[in-house]
Amino acid sequence: MSQIAVIGAAGQLGSDLMRVLGDRGLPLGHAEIELTQPASIAAALDGRGVTRVINCAAYNLVDNAEGEPEAAFAVNAFGVRNLARWCGLHDVPLLHVSTDYVFGLDAGRMTPYTVDDAAGPVSVYGSSKLAGEHFVRALCSRHWVVRTCGLYGRNAARGKGNFVETMLRLGRERPELRIVADQFCTPTSTSDLATALAALVQTDAYGLYHATNSGGCSWYDFAAEIFRVAGLSPVLKPITAREYGAAAKRPAYSVLDCSRLVAACGVRLQPWQEAVGAYLGDA
Repeated sequence: MSQIAVIGAAGQLGSDLMRVLGDRGLPLGHAEIELTQPASIAAALDGRGVTRVINCAAYNLVDNAEGEPEAAFAVNAFGVRNLARWCGLHDVPLLHVSTDYVFGLDAGRMTPYTVDDAAGPVSVYGSSKLAGEHFVRALCSRHWVVRTCGLYGRNAARGKGNFVETMLRLGRERPELRIVADQFCTPTSTSDLATALAALVQTDAYGLYHATNSGGCSWYDFAAEIFRVAGLSPVLKPITAREYGAAAKRPAYSVLDCSRLVAACGVRLQPWQEAVGAYLGDA
């Protein structure tokens, strides 16, 4: 049986990928593989019958990255370079998960980004992820680079959570919440995304993709839908990103056009509202 190595297998997306792949998946967590060390990559992958690699691992502390760019680039750029080099040398196709945060420089944007649009990150995190994309495309000819957005899933990192779980907690603790209303993206269920990636990685349609649930909304709209479905009723106050004052700048608009994904593997992810309903309905 072919083995699809899933790096970052214990995270939100990786755990859902393992569920979808079943016996085809080879789970690799931080204890098994360290991307910043080429010898660790070789030890984890050599001689394992790996026929595909999916990389879900990343340094994704977006605000912290502004103060520690070396840490972000070590994993998201140079660690990915090490992995892409191994895959290229062994002719093993690599699916690398990237982010909508490679965009943002086009401040007036209000239409979904296609894969042909020029990237332009506005944060250290986004820059590190874009550098990782370039390494994959340069070093591993058989690759899929897949940008996604606003992930939430069951296996949220301890102490970090995800937006849905954070809103549920705060909605029960506080009578009023201030939510950013001038940044637009597409909340994406890791369960839905895992299904799409598992389909894409079985094709030979290599290249650059966008993969999110369909539609788009502000974080304020996202929070309002979470509370509506969950039956919670805190008072929501819209604020600007400037008022929120995060350390890292985010794209004002980063909804992604996913038409190339649909054409490649026939998977169209459901509307983001339906995905939120399914996630909360399973809770």
